[in-house]
Amino acid sequence: MTRLLIITTGSHGDHAPYAGLGQALQRHGVRVTLAATSRFEQLALDAGIGFAALPDDPEPIEATERGHRANAGGARGLRALVELGVEQARRQLPSLIAAAADADVIAATIPTLLQARPIAEAHGVPLVVLPLQPALPTREFSTIATRDLGPALNRTLSTLAGRFASRLYAPVVREVRQSLDLPPEDRRQATARIDSLPVLHGFSPAVQARPHDWRPGAEVVGYWWPVAGSRRPRAELLDFLAAGPPPVFIGFGSMATGHTTRLGTAVADALARTGHRAVVQRGWADLRIDTTGPNVITVDHVPHEWLFLRVAAVVHHAGAGTTAAALRAGVPSVPVPHAHDQPFWARRLVALGTAPAVLPAGRADGSRLARCLVEATGSPRYRDNAARIASAVASDDAVTPVLRMLRQLTEGKATA
Repeated sequence: MTRLLIITTGSHGDHAPYAGLGQALQRHGVRVTLAATSRFEQLALDAGIGFAALPDDPEPIEATERGHRANAGGARGLRALVELGVEQARRQLPSLIAAAADADVIAATIPTLLQARPIAEAHGVPLVVLPLQPALPTREFSTIATRDLGPALNRTLSTLAGRFASRLYAPVVREVRQSLDLPPEDRRQATARIDSLPVLHGFSPAVQARPHDWRPGAEVVGYWWPVAGSRRPRAELLDFLAAGPPPVFIGFGSMATGHTTRLGTAVADALARTGHRAVVQRGWADLRIDTTGPNVITVDHVPHEWLFLRVAAVVHHAGAGTTAAALRAGVPSVPVPHAHDQPFWARRLVALGTAPAVLPAGRADGSRLARCLVEATGSPRYRDNAARIASAVASDDAVTPVLRMLRQLTEGKATA
């Protein structure tokens, strides 16, 4: 039985797909362990997979000023995000090394790749990269910029961002290699070894096709869906949904930034203008709106795969996980991206015809949000397009390529 360790970091949406993938792989005889901080242990328990607890952050990142900067976007946001990742890697290193001791294969995400690679090397096990967003530079689009910059700049900017992150991570990577008695490596060696790794992207080719200029070994396989929750939603939410027409969903996930208060005001203003009923999810952003009455209910975590089937549209930050859930449910979106890969996914939603426009968080106000809500819920074409994408996404088999890769990696290890 192949033993797979999946090393993750980030928010709920950065972990839930891997718990779902782990559950699916275990049905095929793979023993899966998820390595993450304790706040995500329940995901592993629900999936019936193993869990390796990593040290928690001293305080929730989303509650700190540095966390706010990391979610603000731009070069400063990228630096803050990487610096937080470096500190977390140092705290978690001993636990990660211990968790990898029994693994036959290690799987990393993009944020965990640089520390996972020397650990896999020290243990003599293969490494596979399983990102939820495009991980390799391409001329065809940019996941870094807020817009398409053209073929040359798209690729150049993504390449430079990767080098910038690697440079900030370099000291901790050297520490990892020294602690594991691995020889030093220069940047050229490190780049060549990373470029030789298999990369299986966990999003649908119907949402973003594989770029033609990606190297061999980098594939797009489909979404890995979170485990269906067994907990029944609150009675108050069930009553609210039954009391009128489908509401809109509004939530910005883990995006705790300086925009939160202003966005709460914009949401309240938009709902007053349109008269829509709404389910507002607080999330890590602690979104609050100054609205009372029977048309709005505020909730904490509710499984998107259940709730989105019952709403008229989804107003969200365009994170990879929420974008996937909206597309899976066949529901129109109003994307309000903040930072990171969110502008990219927001642009994809508009290109696919499931969203009327991209509404950047920094420019969102009640008037613009109201116009987008009215269009998204009032024009049948957005729901028709969403239903078409939902059908295509449902036909993907995103587990078999991972199983095939695990077999190739373990067979290669056995014959090496």
